Amino acid sequence: MARMPQVTARKLVRFLKSRGFTEQRQSGSHLTLFHAGRGISVTVPVHTGMDIGRGLAVRILRDAGFSVDDYLALR
Repeated sequence: MARMPQVTARKLVRFLKSRGFTEQRQSGSHLTLFHAGRGISVTVPVHTGMDIGRGLAVRILRDAGFSVDDYLALR
C-alpha cells in the first residue's frame, strides 16, 4: 500500500466527486458528500489553507470505499 501524501480538502472533494459523490449538505466547515448508488455518505473538514491529516484522509477514503492506491491512480 502506498503512503498517503498531504492532501487539501479541495483535492479530496474533487476526487470523491469524480467517483460519483455529490454535495449533500454543509454544516460550518464540514462538507457531507453522498453517493446515491451505494448509499454512502462521508464528511470532509474544509479548512481553507490547511491540509487534511494523512490519517484522516485515509479514513475518509476507506469510509467512501476507496484505497490510497485508488486515490493515487486518479490524481
